[in-house]
Amino acid sequence: MANYELDATGLLCPMPVIKTQDRAQELNAGDTLVVYCTDPGAINDVTAWCRINGHKVLEARQVEERIIIKLEVMH
Repeated sequence: MANYELDATGLLCPMPVIKTQDRAQELNAGDTLVVYCTDPGAINDVTAWCRINGHKVLEARQVEERIIIKLEVMH
């Protein structure tokens, strides 16, 4: 299991989800990915993408203008 980060700050919908999807496909089951973004819709969009694709959301929070989503890849 390894830990990775993805900086999607400044990107607007649907790019945070697309970037998350692309990065998750490169990872192994059990790896974690922390996504940083600023698009307010990303907190719902990325967590919904995780649910649909079977990945586990470990954390989803907003700190000031920054959204932080930590997920575990489950494929």
